[in-house]
Amino acid sequence: MSERLPVADRARVRRDLGRVLSDERGRVTRLVTLTLIAGAAGLVGPYLLGRIIDMVEAGTATAGAIDLMAAGVVVAACAQFVSTRYARRATYRFGEHVLLRLREDFVGRVLSLPTRVVERSGTGDLTTRASADVATVGQTLRSSVPDIALYGLQVVVLFAAIFWIDPRLGLCAVLSFPLMYPVARWYLRRSREAYLAEGSALSGALENVSATAEGGRTVEALGIRRNRIEATERDVELLYRARRGTLRLRSVLFPFTEAVFLLPTAVALLVGGLIHLDGGIALGALVTCLLYLEQASNPLIRLTQWLEDIQRAGASFARLRGVQELPEESAEPGPEPTDDRIEFVDVHYAYVPGHDVLRGVDLEVRPGERLAVVGPSGAGKTTIGRLLSGADVPGSGRVLVGGVPIDALAPEALRERVVLVDQEHHVFTGTLRENLELAAPGADDERLTAALESVGADWLRDLPEGLDTAVGSGGAALDPARAQQVALARVVLLDPRTVVLDEATSLLDPRTARAAERSLAAVLEGRTVIAIAHRLHTAHDADRVAVVEDGRIVELGPHEKLIDADGAYAALWASWHGTD
Repeated sequence: MSERLPVADRARVRRDLGRVLSDERGRVTRLVTLTLIAGAAGLVGPYLLGRIIDMVEAGTATAGAIDLMAAGVVVAACAQFVSTRYARRATYRFGEHVLLRLREDFVGRVLSLPTRVVERSGTGDLTTRASADVATVGQTLRSSVPDIALYGLQVVVLFAAIFWIDPRLGLCAVLSFPLMYPVARWYLRRSREAYLAEGSALSGALENVSATAEGGRTVEALGIRRNRIEATERDVELLYRARRGTLRLRSVLFPFTEAVFLLPTAVALLVGGLIHLDGGIALGALVTCLLYLEQASNPLIRLTQWLEDIQRAGASFARLRGVQELPEESAEPGPEPTDDRIEFVDVHYAYVPGHDVLRGVDLEVRPGERLAVVGPSGAGKTTIGRLLSGADVPGSGRVLVGGVPIDALAPEALRERVVLVDQEHHVFTGTLRENLELAAPGADDERLTAALESVGADWLRDLPEGLDTAVGSGGAALDPARAQQVALARVVLLDPRTVVLDEATSLLDPRTARAAERSLAAVLEGRTVIAIAHRLHTAHDADRVAVVEDGRIVELGPHEKLIDADGAYAALWASWHGTD
């Protein structure tokens, strides 16, 4: 069962936003300055037009004066165009820089989390945050934030100019804000949770779709297509309801604000006309104020629409920053193990509380020993491997390495001592050399080639550019068997003290698999190797065999001794050889 990653609360979001603005104060100062210049330039045109009207009304207008003021309008428009262009450029650069930081922080934070936390969060939640949430925040930073910064400051400048010309018309200008307050408050109180619910529903839908796609063959084999379709339909229904909830909020906010923000112009026209007839304001000043209001009305409407973008991005930002609340792997040096002895002491473990997968496992693995762990599917073999590697911790009991609890070891120290190689292998986009150098940075060609040869990867000589051949997405395709050999070659290069192989050669054909395992055994001579396997030739070659049934180790000993005992292992061996 997946455990959703946490979501940052409002206080955390405000602190993080404040920290971002503080760290980027140079860029913020630049964009604010340029925006204010653009706003000030935008005031000049309507002001000069008002002066022309006053001069014409007073009979003092001359052709030269009007031409001069008209030229001033043109110059102001050009200045506004240039300053607006650079203001937008500054805001775009600010947005992209902040987005870069958010991406780096998110990826870096996820990579620093304990493996068990990432795995239990589920691929859907993690993928949605790394893709959809990052994209939402990025889109807002690239488009909405520049416009909000530009138009928001311009509206402030326009309203200040209206108040400066006539405070009574200024009051008409801000008439819409008291009317907007209850609707905006209603929207803001509901929108954050609504968008968080939408993100959670999307994560759940993606989680189940990914699981169905990855397990497509299992779905077909077990005949559970109807079950998976029903699960998908339930997820789609939840997502539909969540999105209807956010749509309902927008359908109330947008029509209301569009009507309210057009009201001040009408009121100012009526009130200003009465004041002008009473001699309280010149016609030119009234026209200037009305032009300022007209300039402000469209940005105000758009600012309300951008409010929805901000709320959506705020919810996505809270989901991204939520990972900061998870515990990091401690970088502090822990106690030093005395040797490479591994011990399980009365270990219990459950993926779901109350349903133990391991039940009181006791096991000691001697340094340099080759131990095979066998048993029927679902017996708990893979769980033992995960606990051995530190990918998970027991619910009760202890897993010790050299007398030190495995969860007390510093991450780097644990990776040097124990490495888990399971059935899932990944080839990263890049060259084959770069994929291998992940385990041994700076290794020369001879060492990299020897590592591949030690696991039977004789296909290296067929690659067009050898180690420098591009692999992964967009490069040479490596089938699952070859990807598995690359993973095993990384283990050889890493040269850990203990290797846990969980069906690590399952994708190779039996002959190649056995050859690879024997080559690995030779290369890792003197190291501890714990092989979790269904192919019993692995057990035949091991020093000891541990047989797991129903979460317990029911037999432990060398191959020959267990065959002579005629117990669970002997039955497995006979069944595997078809002599049962």
